[in-house]
Amino acid sequence: MNLLNIYSRYPDQESCIEHLEDLRFGDHPYCPLCNSKNVARKCDGHRVGRWNCHQCKSSFNVLSGTIFEKTRVPLQKWFMAIGLMSNAKKSISSHQLARDLDITQPTALYVQARIRAEMASKQQEIMLQGIVEIDETFIGGKPRKSNNHDSDDQPSNKRGRGTKKQAVIGAVERGGDVVTAIPPDLSGRSIMHFVQDNVEADGSLLMTDEFKGYWPVHRKFAHSVINHSKEYVRGITHTNTIEGFWSLVKRAWYGTHHHYSLKYMMLYLSEAGWKYNNRKNEQSFNTFLRGCFA
Repeated sequence: MNLLNIYSRYPDQESCIEHLEDLRFGDHPYCPLCNSKNVARKCDGHRVGRWNCHQCKSSFNVLSGTIFEKTRVPLQKWFMAIGLMSNAKKSISSHQLARDLDITQPTALYVQARIRAEMASKQQEIMLQGIVEIDETFIGGKPRKSNNHDSDDQPSNKRGRGTKKQAVIGAVERGGDVVTAIPPDLSGRSIMHFVQDNVEADGSLLMTDEFKGYWPVHRKFAHSVINHSKEYVRGITHTNTIEGFWSLVKRAWYGTHHHYSLKYMMLYLSEAGWKYNNRKNEQSFNTFLRGCFA
């Protein structure tokens, strides 16, 4: 959904709450604290969308237990932030989001962090099956040079698996979803743990390159290897799909964010993964909102 549609359909707080209530409750409102349907709308005239639960005697609204709970940011701006982040192929910086929504940069960063956390929670529910491509990549910048131009001890950064950049691993079901992770290392044990957590053994065929860290997976999975020193495609065997996803991740890193710490890296990877997994979903905006209630 584009910004014009969001602005016209949800012009104020009341219309946003009405839409969220329709997605969460439908025709059967319930208390999110005790799941009782013995509830009634609170008519005090001061706060929009409040409900009373006659079972547990609590007061709640449709935002309870979601990323929107207790927010002071108008819901229309939340909706616009979701739309902007969902549609930005190379992501969007907190500074740009702050300018677009007329909010402060720290507030924009807070909003983005909550949205990314919600996207990350959905990745944990995915299990891949069928033809699954697996590949690792490395994220980070080049080491900074010192100001001492006479020094021969300038930092260097090897390419490939000898780099000091952060290793990340991903798996994509061909024609389907992608999952990512930050492994402790690229040992066979760590890679096997990632594969078992994210891929169904029955009915799956793994596609990887010749890296020796992938060798152990053949013990429990059907496994086809492409040797990139000799060829990039052999029949159906290739890793072009997952490599295409990594190119999207790196475009966001180089073109928009320029840096993010290891502490928050998984959130950015999850954002890229969520957008990839909903690339054909014309209702991705409502899909995200429904996910907030799951």
